[in-house]
Amino acid sequence: MTIPRLLGYGLGGGLIATGFAGLIADARHTDPLGWALWFGGVIAAHDAVLVPLVLLTGVAVGRLRRPSPVRAGLTIAALLSFVALPMVAGIGRRADNPSLLPLDYGRNLLVVLSLIALGTALTAIAGRLRARRRRC
Repeated sequence: MTIPRLLGYGLGGGLIATGFAGLIADARHTDPLGWALWFGGVIAAHDAVLVPLVLLTGVAVGRLRRPSPVRAGLTIAALLSFVALPMVAGIGRRADNPSLLPLDYGRNLLVVLSLIALGTALTAIAGRLRARRRRC
């Protein structure tokens, strides 16, 4: 293992330990049980939802030539959608605090997904044009 990687692992582990210590030390303010349930849910969602979706997306577009901008675009869109899903669903929104999740996240997700689709299409078109110029 390289020194930078070991240094990164050490720094990351230190930050995790610091966060965990703060979570426990300020238990009356931080709700460690709620945090543990949330963290467990994130792990379960990652293993039960995100990983299978990414693998299925890879298999679905696996017949495309490699490297494929379509595969990259679909993977990015799937990951972004998964991360944005709690905000789009309004999880954590409270009526007594309008500053929590104040934006139209559904619309914003559609805008970003449209930009990803546009970027993917332009990249694919540029690749085909380059391939066509090479043949001529």
